Amino acid sequence: MSARTLALLAALLLPGPAAAQGFAGLSGPAAGFAPVTSPAALAFPRDHARHPDFRIEWWYLTADLAGPDGAAYGVQWTLFRTAIAPGTDAPGWANGQLWMAHAAATAAGLHRFAETFARGGVGQAGVTLAPFRAWIDGWSMTATGTGGDALADLHLTAAGDGFAYDLALTADRPPLRHGAGGYSLKSPDGQASYYYSQPAYAVTGTLTLDGRAIAVTGQGWLDREWSSQPLGPDQAGWDWFALHLDDGAKLMVYRLRNRAGPPFLAGTFVAPDGTATPLAADAIEVDPQATATVAGRSMPVAWRLAVPAFGVAVDIAALNAQSWMGTTYPYWEGPVRVAGSHGGVGYLEMTGY
Repeated sequence: MSARTLALLAALLLPGPAAAQGFAGLSGPAAGFAPVTSPAALAFPRDHARHPDFRIEWWYLTADLAGPDGAAYGVQWTLFRTAIAPGTDAPGWANGQLWMAHAAATAAGLHRFAETFARGGVGQAGVTLAPFRAWIDGWSMTATGTGGDALADLHLTAAGDGFAYDLALTADRPPLRHGAGGYSLKSPDGQASYYYSQPAYAVTGTLTLDGRAIAVTGQGWLDREWSSQPLGPDQAGWDWFALHLDDGAKLMVYRLRNRAGPPFLAGTFVAPDGTATPLAADAIEVDPQATATVAGRSMPVAWRLAVPAFGVAVDIAALNAQSWMGTTYPYWEGPVRVAGSHGGVGYLEMTGY
């Protein structure tokens, strides 16, 4: 990564003093970029592709996996696109779209991650349709099916120091829209994103750790989100849960932390038949229960989460409390175990600590 790219990325994501911004500058000014407005008008497969008029977006996949002996693992694959200024989607080296990707593999006693950067316009990274492909250098998420949904069947690859994975993912239902048809409110002041997910992947493939190839199976969750200003000026970061419950239901909850006052809560409950119900703040109870010292800071690694209307009251614990992503903008991301009214597995992301 060149010094110029670093400077451009910092200028985009950290406009002004870092302490005055939300996580990675995502509450920074967005003048000139496309706004997120309601109602949403999401359409597939069109919106599987990139949205260069918006300041930031991501293709974010997590998977909870198990080996032949029952040992638990998790993997993450994330491609981020950011625009350094409005109207910078030019061809070739004039392109002002920057790409960043993270990959990780986690076990109970191990957490490995990697980060890579590229610029747009020159073939180092991008997202295309027909067929769908998201890539950066040698990491890729590629459609393998021929059906109507471009994200229904995927081949996922990534590799870093001491880990690699090669996975096949198959979903038997269409993506679901969060919030009001894909319009996902993030603060009382109107900050919002467009947000949809495919939470129903069955996953098979190979995870390689320190040269040891492990046949794995499990469940995957893909998030797609784009915005120009997803955080409010007083929001420092978020706690995000994506859970696969053992009765086939899915649950997504996010908790956006304010520097003063209560957090902003929202989520989606997905019944076993795929019916999705948006959750307002008063439908969700989520509280940290225990902390661990992670990268020199105290972080909550055990939680209690309840959605009384759907009979959910669960305890959530990290598979590996040290699932720290020591990337350019560091955060915690790792697999979790679920117990209580439901068993299950899932992923937790915590930013801004």
